[in-house]
Amino acid sequence: MKTHSRRHALPALCFALGLGGLSVFAAPPVAAQEGVAAAIAATRPFLGDPDVESFIDEMAAKYGMDAATLHRDFALTAPNKTVLKAIAPPTRVEQRSWVRYRERFVNARRVGAGLTFMAEHARELEAAEERYGVPREIIAAIIGVETEYGVNPGRFKVFEALATLAFRYPPRAAYFRGELEQFLLFTRENGMDDLAVKGSYAGAIGIPQFMPSSLRRYAVDFDGNGQIDLRGSSKDAVGSVAAFLEAHGWRRGAAIALPVQVDAGQAQSLVDEGIRPQRSLSELAGRGVAVPASLLRPGQEEVDNKAALVDLVSPEAPTEYWLGFDNFYVITRYNRSSFYSMSVFQLAEALRTGAVDGVPVAPRPIGAPAAARTKPAAAAKSGSRGKRRAGG
Repeated sequence: MKTHSRRHALPALCFALGLGGLSVFAAPPVAAQEGVAAAIAATRPFLGDPDVESFIDEMAAKYGMDAATLHRDFALTAPNKTVLKAIAPPTRVEQRSWVRYRERFVNARRVGAGLTFMAEHARELEAAEERYGVPREIIAAIIGVETEYGVNPGRFKVFEALATLAFRYPPRAAYFRGELEQFLLFTRENGMDDLAVKGSYAGAIGIPQFMPSSLRRYAVDFDGNGQIDLRGSSKDAVGSVAAFLEAHGWRRGAAIALPVQVDAGQAQSLVDEGIRPQRSLSELAGRGVAVPASLLRPGQEEVDNKAALVDLVSPEAPTEYWLGFDNFYVITRYNRSSFYSMSVFQLAEALRTGAVDGVPVAPRPIGAPAAARTKPAAAAKSGSRGKRRAGG
């Protein structure tokens, strides 16, 4: 599970001899020096690093972990340069585009696979919905967006990824050191080999991609076997997604989002208030939002009485405006992006109806490659849509 903001490479290693030759005439720029220093630091072994040694001592003193075992783990692990490259900010920032973002997640391939996933796991989805109040299609949609229903749970060793980010990535070292701590506690509690667990480059684990801190706090043993396994147990994954949303305030049977028209002069100020619902529907109506009259009937606001105005911006299309209710905000606790939350909501609606934009979709094998595009379809797509940019 990720924590990106709503708005959504390691420096190349230089040849030592080359730098040495240049330094006879002039010192490299400060930025270049820092880049080289960071690249060199990234290759240093973990064992013997004072920060690593301090971490080992702390884990032993605070939690009674075996220091010798931790020394062994760090001795068998090296910093992963691919992880550092993946976590680094992009060198070129593209404009946000809801149209491009949506097409990656709300499409026939992901909906077809999702229908198969829901059929194969109908019992646990039904049980999770009954226990936690989260609709089964929302649970399936989150898993679909995160890993395409378990097809892409991550190939990195979690210990290696978290150690790399905790001790070789200064901008967020404190955060990832905390996640490494939580990961080691989790593997001990569940009898797992910490060097064998795999996940994303940022240390997210399993079918629903929980970071270790969230895993320890919210994940559940939904299959009742005495162990929480979000990679090997679809039941644990389904139950944990629902438990997470319920713990963050999911309201059973309440609305999620609703498209609206809004007065152009009022839109930006409302959007700037953020995605946490804080205005009543009557207040929003008074500020130029075309709230459906049916929602303004006496007593109706007691059900969905607060909302926020959400803008879905695309350079190639008019901005869409939606009312985001409490449940929409709850989804953003999984990934703090309005684009993410809306993609989950719209994928869930497609799974519920079995159609994408009104076109029926048949179930398809999970992980099956997309069908070859016809030339007319490809031409039509190129006219208004491009490749999706991560983030939102």
